[in-house]
Amino acid sequence: MSMSIASRLVLLCGAAIATPQLFACLSHPVKEVKYDLTQIETVGVALAINKDVDILFVIDDSGSMAEEQALLAKNFGAFINVLEAPDVKANYRIGITTTDVGNPRCSKADTKPSNGDLVLSSCVDRVAEGDFVFNGVDPPLDAAFACTEVCDKSSAELAIKPTTTDRDPVAKPRPWLESVEGRSNVPDGVTTLEAFQCFGPQGVAGCGFESHLESMYKALVKAETNGEANFGFLRDQALLSVVFLTDELDCSFNDAHKEIFIDNKVFWNSPEAVLPTSAACLRAGVECVGDGDPSYDDCYPMNYDVKGQPGASDADAVLHPVSRYINQLQQIEDTKRGIVNDAEVLVAVIGGVPVGYEDGGEVAYSSVASQTFLDDFGIAPGCTLGEGTAVPPVRMREFAEAFQVGEDRNMFSICQDDYSKALEAIADKIRDQIKPACMPECVKDVDPTTPILDPECRIEEELLDGSSVSLPLCVKSGGEWAPPAGVSACYVALVDDEGLTPGTDDDLSEACQDVGWNLEFKLYRDGPAPAGSTVTATCVLSEKASVDCPGLG
Repeated sequence: MSMSIASRLVLLCGAAIATPQLFACLSHPVKEVKYDLTQIETVGVALAINKDVDILFVIDDSGSMAEEQALLAKNFGAFINVLEAPDVKANYRIGITTTDVGNPRCSKADTKPSNGDLVLSSCVDRVAEGDFVFNGVDPPLDAAFACTEVCDKSSAELAIKPTTTDRDPVAKPRPWLESVEGRSNVPDGVTTLEAFQCFGPQGVAGCGFESHLESMYKALVKAETNGEANFGFLRDQALLSVVFLTDELDCSFNDAHKEIFIDNKVFWNSPEAVLPTSAACLRAGVECVGDGDPSYDDCYPMNYDVKGQPGASDADAVLHPVSRYINQLQQIEDTKRGIVNDAEVLVAVIGGVPVGYEDGGEVAYSSVASQTFLDDFGIAPGCTLGEGTAVPPVRMREFAEAFQVGEDRNMFSICQDDYSKALEAIADKIRDQIKPACMPECVKDVDPTTPILDPECRIEEELLDGSSVSLPLCVKSGGEWAPPAGVSACYVALVDDEGLTPGTDDDLSEACQDVGWNLEFKLYRDGPAPAGSTVTATCVLSEKASVDCPGLG
């Protein structure tokens, strides 16, 4: 009788991830090994399975954003519930920054530019500091409700637990929320949802010349720069999702040409104007064709120089070209794809597009609006809700569409009184990227007398120093799978594709069934994976794949 071929399945658990649940478990014990797997020819199949996701929220903190920030916090459960669903259980980090990078027209005495820094302090404390008062109207607007309606905990009550990162082994509080292998960095008794509802609202004292894209750019650069508070936020193998919440245009200015906000009035409403308005951001970075009545034929990003001439080089453009930000995320995505095949960087915008835009609606760029509104913003609203309006995000739209995955649009209207649908759709895109660890071969059933597959596999974890350790089967602890005492990681195997056993612990996922595989793995850890570790599975393969795996092509 000839020896069956075994397959060596490589599961990447690189330095930048805490390896998620890659393996799951039979409802009955796996039989003792009957084959000498060391004598069987192995075939290496690389498979990067990853439940790690780093999520950056860029939140507009200008004077008109109180209701929207409160609504984001109120509806955030729709987002976090997807990440924490039993079939996802993502290992996530959530960072928050604002759209304020310190435009020269905004005094630092009146605003607090985050400049890409991750912000993690309770809005209750920031209400006391005046961050929820907008002084741009008379009398000043008190927007404390944007915090107090969703949060009642101070920063002291939300003290972040110290954690390490793949690049910093010293445990200390980090400026982000995280939940890895079911362990969060928020205080005991506080959920991540409750924490975000306090950390999310950013106030209304930010600069009104919002630099959404530059803020993202700086946040991600600082995440890779040793010495910055953001350092270590990004994990090499983690998915990256960037979510923007804003009601205005992007005004990511080139500091070399900041005079367009100071004394160069070429983009202002008139040479006699005393101050620039947000309309300068439109004129400095967008070109519209047509007369705008009732709508322009199109509006799109354009490079302008300091004289107001279109077609400027990237270096001479007064606003940074959108390509600067597309290239940044594309480089991140390319790097991730060198580790995880088909990795995607995800982008979503909740902004000034019509309600239902994600279902096929269109933005109508128009000049039909009151002269006051046009003087303020340079273009008609992209959407309205009651007395609230939002400006169509021309530059943000081009940026977002560069990272659209499939046919599903990644822009949603800010002009609605419930963001649950939008947040759930954004989280679902993350869910779609978290794929199960199907064994990409037809595995032999070493005991055909039982109704389901009994695989013969060996699971090993190889460490950076060249050593390796065999991983045992998981055990039940408090109704949950966990490593046996004294062991940091374990595996279980999913084999039931027809509901033949009681319970769902051994059910093969639909994703693996759809392809036709008959075995899936999950890995459970007590803490993050060792940096740079690799998990391998060696299994005996079926000699009659057409019979044992009829779903395969």
